Amino acid sequence: MQAFVIIFITFDKVYRNTTLMKKLYTCFLLLFCTVCAIADTNGLKAKEDTTEIPNLIARGFNMRLTDATQTVKYAEKALVIANRANFAKGAADAYRLKGLGEFYLGNSEKAIESYLLSLDKYQSISNVIGEVRIYLNISSLYMNIDADKCIEYLNSAMELYNTGKISNQNLLASLYLNYGNIYQIQKNYSKAFNSYNKSYSIINKLNNPDLEVTLLQNLGVISYSTGGKQKAKYYLFKALSMAKELDLNQPVAQINVSLAEIYVSDQDYTKAAESLAEGRAYAALVKNEAVLRDYQLTSYQLELKRKNYEQALKYLQIIYQQDSINYSSRNSAAISLSQAKYRQEALRQKNAQILLRQEYDRNIFIAVVILAVSLVLVIVLLTNNVKRKAETNKKLTELNAEVSNQKDNLDRINHHLEEIIDERTKDLQLKNKKLSEYSSHLSHQIRGPIATLKGLMNLEREGLVSQEECIQMMIKCVSEIDDKIIDMSDMLHNPERAGM
Repeated sequence: MQAFVIIFITFDKVYRNTTLMKKLYTCFLLLFCTVCAIADTNGLKAKEDTTEIPNLIARGFNMRLTDATQTVKYAEKALVIANRANFAKGAADAYRLKGLGEFYLGNSEKAIESYLLSLDKYQSISNVIGEVRIYLNISSLYMNIDADKCIEYLNSAMELYNTGKISNQNLLASLYLNYGNIYQIQKNYSKAFNSYNKSYSIINKLNNPDLEVTLLQNLGVISYSTGGKQKAKYYLFKALSMAKELDLNQPVAQINVSLAEIYVSDQDYTKAAESLAEGRAYAALVKNEAVLRDYQLTSYQLELKRKNYEQALKYLQIIYQQDSINYSSRNSAAISLSQAKYRQEALRQKNAQILLRQEYDRNIFIAVVILAVSLVLVIVLLTNNVKRKAETNKKLTELNAEVSNQKDNLDRINHHLEEIIDERTKDLQLKNKKLSEYSSHLSHQIRGPIATLKGLMNLEREGLVSQEECIQMMIKCVSEIDDKIIDMSDMLHNPERAGM
């Protein structure tokens, strides 16, 4: 397009006055304005779309602990808009949000697929903070499946966080939380407490209630694991209260199952049953299979302690059918398989992009050839037009000679008009002089009688002159004024009189 514009400007400078060039130039301008208008419309629409993406991401993220299915829906909607607007950052955020939603729904394979797609987008735009978030999310995915991989991704996230010189305290607190969680699963409680304390010192300075709920919940679990039941209840009840206030369904379900375990160990079966009943309802809302399995296991323990062996056996059968150990290994294998599928799909997409690029290059070549042929045709047309222009110039020369003659005639007429104007100017100057003299004389000659009239009126008012005598004198003054006005009018209209 730029080359096309430059060529047209060049020809315009050479052949600006030709009729053909004007027509071509007009058509080009109309086409260019149309393309610009369409581009502006598309650009405005894309801008409006991209401004909607952060709103969808924020709303979906806020729903992740309440209703993760809504999180997935918001992510998919944002992804459609981002792809339509070719907005890489928006697509990366949308894939990450979708991965979070699938994670909280217990769909590990779908979650890792979305996370890896998001990671690819973040890396393509060099968004370091996005990469750190993805590594953190993947570490959560491996938390209860493969501790080594979980720590590997956590270490990658922390290393990237430090080398990238990121100052996002919420993200740093989340990293320490995950370190604490994996150390707790490994029963390395000293390291777990150390990580939780680092996270706690950061969260205390932030206004992030979601993180605070998660931290309190984890502190409750680790306190119970280390024998501090009272402290565990304190943390769990505080977390439960905050989670309900924030409408975080998943934490409520997880906290209730932890409380139920404590009540079972205290042999407070009534409260254990109450916690299980309340938590199970929340677990059903979040639709997370892992949380539901925890409830089945705790329910089995409760019924076993109650010596309700028939009901305990039913729970046990369900638990063994699910076979949590095999489930973990299958889930890990599914994630690894999904990674392999993703790499294969990435390779396929890369090959497809190469083919598209080759096709694009071919189309560009064809377009250049067509443009070159079109330019040759334009040059031929312009050459013919130059010949016609030479003939037109000859006619224009003849017309110029005629115009020159007409100009000479106009010059003579203008000279005559100047003489007439000079004569009229002198006449006007003379008349202006007379008017000036008339005005001066009128002021001088009329002022005396008028002053006399004013004096007579004052004398009559004071009684120094009789009314009759005053009237006679006033008549005389008026007659004198009238005579002078007649004399001045005669002087003004008689050109032979030289002055007053």
